[in-house]
Amino acid sequence: MNRLDWNALDSLGQRAALARPAQSRAESLRSGVEQIVARVRADGDAALRELSARYDRCALDAIEVTAQELHDAESRLDPELKAAIDEAAARIEAFHRAAAPQPVAVDTASGVRVERMLRPIQRVGLYVPAGSAPLPSTALMLGVPARIAGCAEVVLCSPARADGRCDDAVLYTAKVTGVHRVFKLGGAQAIAAMAYGTESVPKCDKLFGPGNAWVTEAKLQVSADPEGAAIDMPAGPSEVLVIADEDANPAFVAADLLSQAEHGPDSQVILLSPSAALLDAVAGEVARQCAELPRADIAEQALSQSRLIAVASLAQAVEVSNRYAPEHLIVQVADPRALLSGIESAGSVFLGPWTPESVGDYCSGSNHVLPTYGYARSYSGVSVASFQKQITVQELSADGLRAIGPCTATLAAAEQLEAHRRAVVLRLAALEDAA
Repeated sequence: MNRLDWNALDSLGQRAALARPAQSRAESLRSGVEQIVARVRADGDAALRELSARYDRCALDAIEVTAQELHDAESRLDPELKAAIDEAAARIEAFHRAAAPQPVAVDTASGVRVERMLRPIQRVGLYVPAGSAPLPSTALMLGVPARIAGCAEVVLCSPARADGRCDDAVLYTAKVTGVHRVFKLGGAQAIAAMAYGTESVPKCDKLFGPGNAWVTEAKLQVSADPEGAAIDMPAGPSEVLVIADEDANPAFVAADLLSQAEHGPDSQVILLSPSAALLDAVAGEVARQCAELPRADIAEQALSQSRLIAVASLAQAVEVSNRYAPEHLIVQVADPRALLSGIESAGSVFLGPWTPESVGDYCSGSNHVLPTYGYARSYSGVSVASFQKQITVQELSADGLRAIGPCTATLAAAEQLEAHRRAVVLRLAALEDAA
């Protein structure tokens, strides 16, 4: 990891210190995804079978997972893993149900009632990757809030292995969370199938879930097409920023940095600290712990574009963190809550020495589908609200229109929208005539 002193850098140097690994939207990637999307739109299931054979090296007879396959997956699954999935699902549901939006009704003036109704998005598509490892945790994070929101149809796509089966844990999680239909599809072709529909896969209104560069590019392309589908948020590689002081445990900090670095070679981890001794100790711990990891080669690639940054104070660390807007922010300082009020931009925050980011990934109850690549400045993580539409309703009595009609007419006149103004004053005149 590169060692830097924030206050010794000029503005360009500071910008470079917080620069993320460049995301490739090379022409070859864009055109390759365009071709896949076009194939799926034109040829439907036949294209899905051909693309699955090419990219996932599996021959699919039936694209959809059957009830028997779901049953068999549950039967094969280790009981301890099943129990952990059940336990995590319960905690995720408890938090998401408590944090879900509620209907609102307010009288903004006498005789003027304004309401907010909540309606589920009718059909949603969930994408669960299975690249270097399957991710049943992502199925939990997407399936639970979709069920709470009340979506009429929840579709899940996850790549099949060469033997034509999806991961058992992913299938069990889909069953536990109430997913209605599961398809053995991965990559850009899965996104295209859910966005536009095929003979087997229903067209979805909104798509959720992480993925590789091809999946990300496909999500961007279908969301830009009015005939495609909305998406949860822009996505990039996983990342963590840690703020630590001299009281932090270097082994804990190093473990947290590595837990993100092992995600992929394009992941990024950053440590901010006013303590030079802590920075030195963490650097040593990172090297020692990394050598012991099964995915050490991946972590080392991520560490090559990561930073250890000396700051003048914890207050400055918060300023730098807000500028970076991390997906995950870990605060390992003597009084972590003292910094919380200053945190403006982060996907999810982890306070204190006993709160590793890993618990948020799996089972604390919060959602791990979070904005990356600086999008935490303007986006939030997935929640029940992500699967709902908020519809406002207003109802006025005659007295209500008398109360706010003149205000409406004045503003409409100022904007030179005469029909708007007349829609009000005609009614006011009718009320006056009837009085």
